[in-house]
Amino acid sequence: MPNENRKRGKKHKKTQEPSQPSRDTNQAPQNAEHHNRPSWIVPAQELEEPHPEAPFGYVDPDIKAYFRTVDDQIRTWQQERPYEEDQATDLDPNEAKRIFLVAALSEMSEKEKQLATDPDCSVVLERMAHSMDDFVRRVYQVTCRYEALVKHRFASHVCQTLFTVAADTVSRETKGIYPSVADSKDKGELRTLTRLILDICEELTPAFTSLVMDPFASHVLRALLLLLSPTSSAASHKAQSNMRSKKSSAWKARQGTMKSVFADDKSYDRVDSTRAVANEFHEAAIRFVRVLKSELSDNEVRALAANKVASPLLQLILEVEADHGESSLPDSLMDHVLVGIITICYRDPDEQLEASDYLVTLLRDPTSSHLLETMVSRCPDPAFTILWATYFRGKLARLATHPVANFVVAKAADRLNPTQLKGALEELESSWNKVIGSARTGVLRAMIDRACTLRAHEKDICQAVCNAFELVQPKDRSHLVSCVLVLKPLREYMATEPTKHISEDARQSSEKGKVDNSKEPKVQGALILQSLLRLNEPHCMMVTESIKSLPTEDLILLSQNPISSRVIDVLFDSETVPFKVKRALVMSLIGHYHTLVDDRIGSRVGDRCWAFADPYLREKIARSLVAHEQFLAASYFGKFFARNINLYLLQRRPDEWRELQSQSKSSTGPTTSPSALPSAPSAIVQRPNSDDAEVSHPSKTSKKRRSRPEDEIDAVFNASLGAKVKRTAVSATGSSDKLVVQKSDQDLQDVLGAIRAAPSDGGGGGRGKRQKKS
Repeated sequence: MPNENRKRGKKHKKTQEPSQPSRDTNQAPQNAEHHNRPSWIVPAQELEEPHPEAPFGYVDPDIKAYFRTVDDQIRTWQQERPYEEDQATDLDPNEAKRIFLVAALSEMSEKEKQLATDPDCSVVLERMAHSMDDFVRRVYQVTCRYEALVKHRFASHVCQTLFTVAADTVSRETKGIYPSVADSKDKGELRTLTRLILDICEELTPAFTSLVMDPFASHVLRALLLLLSPTSSAASHKAQSNMRSKKSSAWKARQGTMKSVFADDKSYDRVDSTRAVANEFHEAAIRFVRVLKSELSDNEVRALAANKVASPLLQLILEVEADHGESSLPDSLMDHVLVGIITICYRDPDEQLEASDYLVTLLRDPTSSHLLETMVSRCPDPAFTILWATYFRGKLARLATHPVANFVVAKAADRLNPTQLKGALEELESSWNKVIGSARTGVLRAMIDRACTLRAHEKDICQAVCNAFELVQPKDRSHLVSCVLVLKPLREYMATEPTKHISEDARQSSEKGKVDNSKEPKVQGALILQSLLRLNEPHCMMVTESIKSLPTEDLILLSQNPISSRVIDVLFDSETVPFKVKRALVMSLIGHYHTLVDDRIGSRVGDRCWAFADPYLREKIARSLVAHEQFLAASYFGKFFARNINLYLLQRRPDEWRELQSQSKSSTGPTTSPSALPSAPSAIVQRPNSDDAEVSHPSKTSKKRRSRPEDEIDAVFNASLGAKVKRTAVSATGSSDKLVVQKSDQDLQDVLGAIRAAPSDGGGGGRGKRQKKS
């Protein structure tokens, strides 16, 4: 046999096998084909069902590697600052990003579902969704099957992000703003995103009750409901924090900032809860509510409240139901959860209701208590009256100190009428010391705020605060601020002898265990003082008198603490605090402002005092700081306060300084809010050695003066005094720019004219000799 016809391998002898008749003629070629391929190769049609982790197939490794580079590039763009971008005049900074994004979207075409279900590529789609324009979002929504995607572990987060970023597009479409569509050979009609969202709702409606309990789909439904009903109070309540679980939020935080990569798109950093949506969106939202109400029984609805997955979604559904006015009807979802209280209101409002074990359990359950907070704040007034009388009145002493129920009581206190508030204060009269001892001050602060809103029982609430901190005698009330800030009664406060109020540096060292943490101001105490400052004048004076009695050193330390300094802010903001009290506080710090502003927080309080002061008081503050000018210049934070005061101009031209302060005060107005503080360009004056002073533009008068030849005296004045005068004067803003420059030039001309008119012996040489002799 020729060599080219020989076969490799070991030779086997053929064995004679008895021929058997074939049972099926079609099975022979199939078996032969099966024996001709390796045993590990299985054709696709033999697979019974797709893998649950990849219901639409796996992503090709090369495509996954490509999108990994896309993720790295987009993350780099999202993390860079605006001033770090290329701002060349001949190149659009967004053009390269737009080309890159279009290329990535082209590669993603027809692979959206596979990429969304991939653990590595799903986060890339989330990152790209923030940079998609309105047209791309419409195209991407068409290719998705949401009933399967919302139940997927990774694709559910992609759907949630798409619903979140779709809010701006839907708002623009409602206003009639649509993106321009380029001419294409493809035929057909591209639905608007509004229409696509409604179609998605129709797709999810039949399976809505099962999706509520799904651990992945429930988060998507929350985002969808917020998209459909943005005007609900849920948009500003806890819905934003409940959009993701704690584990998902922690994972997303590790992925870095997700926002649009385009410099002109700033919609990522705001949530507009008042945006307009189509009427069909409200109908779709209430349709979900009716589906849940019709398909679930009373017990099944109540079971959702205790479920960690379904309870946050049920809160949002109750918010939507209340916004559409259906929660006050019998057999509503809120009526089911409240165990028929709303039905009783319609049937017999005077009927005595027995407490339900179910609602008592909701009060103390960490998961379902959030749902009860929503019901307490959104239920109808007649239902709240029955709810308060049945489950809260007579039990406040125990509930106010409970680690979970105290939050529900604080939420219920926001709806009390004057009679109910009076009864609650009488019931808790002997329990306030326990409330402070357990550091659960939410009930006390809520009742202070309610008394402030109703303008009723303010004297009783002040007495409750004094009883809580054991401030029995009138002289003890001078320690009110000190005791409330550390949340200690007077007896314990005097026993511990705290080392004043801890500043920010001491607070940072206390985190390392160097300072006793019990001596540091608490946030809860600062909030109580802020609420007390909003009471009417006779009652808020209790706090202001305590602040007034503090030594100056303690007041400065209080103002330099990031927690207690907020009390000073509210003192200036409160409309009920008398003007003379605010003025007395500002004057009490005169002579100590250089110490106050030598701190990150204290400098902000110093700016607040400066913004409140009138021109006369500002001059007194500035005069007290003249001796400390070098200290402020050397201070890292104090130098900014010194620039706002403009001590240089005050010492050389007081009249111009007063005029500048009068204009600054009149432009800011009487308000003392942070937004009303004078801006840096209008208040900051550059020093003579500043580099920015070199670019100041002289006025027309100075150009005329420069056009004539200079003599010896002009050169001396220009070198020593003239430049300083110009740099200081040009820093003024508004209409005073031209006035200050012209006035300074006129003064200089007067001086030069007087020198020229004076008699001289021998001209310039004789003048030089006289100076030399002297």
